[in-house]
Amino acid sequence: MRDKRAVKIVVIGGGTGLPVLLRGLKQHDLDLTAIVTVADDGGSSGRLRDELHIPPPGDVRNVLAALSDVEPLIVELFQHRFQNGNGLSGHSLGNLILAALTSITGDFVKAIREMSKVLNVRGQVLPAANKSVVLHAEMEDGTIVSGESKIPGAGKKIKRVFLTPEDIEPLPETTAAIRGADLIVIGPGSLYTSILPNLLVPKIGQEVCKAKAKKVYICNIMTQAGETPHYTVSDHVKALHDHLGVPFLDAVIVNSGAIPESIRRRYEEERAEPVHDDSGTLGVQVIRDDIVTYDDGVIRHNTGKVAALLLGLLPRC
Repeated sequence: MRDKRAVKIVVIGGGTGLPVLLRGLKQHDLDLTAIVTVADDGGSSGRLRDELHIPPPGDVRNVLAALSDVEPLIVELFQHRFQNGNGLSGHSLGNLILAALTSITGDFVKAIREMSKVLNVRGQVLPAANKSVVLHAEMEDGTIVSGESKIPGAGKKIKRVFLTPEDIEPLPETTAAIRGADLIVIGPGSLYTSILPNLLVPKIGQEVCKAKAKKVYICNIMTQAGETPHYTVSDHVKALHDHLGVPFLDAVIVNSGAIPESIRRRYEEERAEPVHDDSGTLGVQVIRDDIVTYDDGVIRHNTGKVAALLLGLLPRC
């Protein structure tokens, strides 16, 4: 048996992948901490970031919604996106509430804490930094593309990504959560624009590498045009290791389930394909399972199955 204290899991990421995973993990008796990217500069988040000079709230909003334990209508209201209206079109109500709370409290992190109380969030949600950062990509041809939303559209192969300003400090709660974790989960999500922006915050990357907890990466099921074209499992892992300068991962979760031909054809139109599993020579524990599911034809990780696989990696007492 494990001891009676709740097992501590830290999940690092952003985009659509992180909330999907958290919805499965919150069903278990765990002490969850989500570390969320603040590099987004597109859509509603980007507009609020530029106009109000606050960290982009969108990824944080989605994680708060995923971990909330309130009536579904409240979550739907929080996630509601206005379709029209002068100045309102494209904004989600949750983004506006987080922006308002940041103005009221004077601090983005305080706004997240207050919203967590309102939504009865099961876990701790921490931005990777308490200020906006800018994500840049150096391409293979030497050109630099600046802005998270612009990188996938550049149509060039990414050599590396980096952040400015360089002197970004994580929250003390973030480093404490990493140090005290029983398991650190990275992904799933866009490799260069959702996952690495967290790990490139200097002290976050350093603490993850030093942490005693087992570190597991949930590999994407499909490649992403403009970001990971034709990437294999080992390509994803190599990019993570190269950016942190050390092979820090202990395990990788890889999908072994087949993708129906009709779904594959739809993704081919977006220049995406299943990530090829060449993980046999990685030198880390490889966990393969059919973890794919579908939401209106969109491929997602099966949150229940992935959560079960992660629980199986926890130390036994």
